[in-house]
Amino acid sequence: MKTPKYLTIKDDLKNQILNGTYTSGDKFYSEAELVKIYDASSITVIRAIKELVKEGFLVRYQGKGTYVSRKRVNKLVRFTDKEIFSSDEDHVKVISLAKENNPQILKELNLSTSEYYYKIVRIRTADGVPYIYHHSYIPARFIKHPEDPDYYSSIYSRFRSDFDINLNEMPSKEINKICFPTDTKVANILQLQDKQPTVFQEKKTWLSLKKTVAEYIVTYKRWDYYQIEIVND
Repeated sequence: MKTPKYLTIKDDLKNQILNGTYTSGDKFYSEAELVKIYDASSITVIRAIKELVKEGFLVRYQGKGTYVSRKRVNKLVRFTDKEIFSSDEDHVKVISLAKENNPQILKELNLSTSEYYYKIVRIRTADGVPYIYHHSYIPARFIKHPEDPDYYSSIYSRFRSDFDINLNEMPSKEINKICFPTDTKVANILQLQDKQPTVFQEKKTWLSLKKTVAEYIVTYKRWDYYQIEIVND
């Protein structure tokens, strides 16, 4: 079966981005240039460009043109979430463990409105200073000992011991943002001074490819106890 022309154009343009002919932030071909280069119709060229925009290789700005995305698409990048201190006094305290069924959280966990999850609130300290404030949401079927909150000071350990599941090896998606100003309640818990930011982290972990959500977690971290190291290989 003959490959559609827009796909041929798309693949050729993608290769030019991947091999460095065009790199991050560069202004890309105009539609008129592509029509001439590939002897193709505007409709065909536009479709190829839209596909590359959808996949994150290109961005389009009205009145300015098309540019190569600054995102790290199809590139091996190692991110290291680092806690920038050395301490033998690292400690996790479970503040609360409660059974809930908030519709918004049920949606994040891919649960029906008749199901339940457990919300586990934890604070992590180093040398007595609170630096991480966790809200973990776990489907009820993964909580075997709700009567013992301290049992869940390490949720990953509980998944390994109770279900033989290593969450570190499961697919996940994580988003990090800078919160400024920090919510007053969070700032008080993390003992932050006025007008200090926090790192907000939202992460969801699935089991295998079935998209069964094992954990949805919302975390606030002290800005001065956290950094990300990025290495391009």
